[in-house]
Amino acid sequence: MDDTVDVQGTAIGIGTVVALVFFAYNRYINETLLGIDAATLATGAFAATFAAVALLHGGYGRQDLAVANAIAAAGLLFVTLAATGPQMLGGLALLVVGGSYVTLATVRARGEQREVAG
Repeated sequence: MDDTVDVQGTAIGIGTVVALVFFAYNRYINETLLGIDAATLATGAFAATFAAVALLHGGYGRQDLAVANAIAAAGLLFVTLAATGPQMLGGLALLVVGGSYVTLATVRARGEQREVAG
């Protein structure tokens, strides 16, 4: 029996819950938490999630996905902290590039798994 754990899914799940807690705090309790905008903390939590997934992929030997997730993390961080339009556009470009590669690599890996299983 194969006993594997989807660490990526767990990391994404935890990051999503943390981000949703910050967002709910911002929406229903107060706009700031310890003087920091809670919505900024929510998007920062997603950026940290991408960074954690990048580290996990690096640890498991998937440097291509590690780099792609790190690029997406940097892009989301730039979007979160952007003070000007060009900074926002640069962050969005990084987010699209990193996210696009992750999407393509995931679709390819699932296709290969179907070929092996079928």
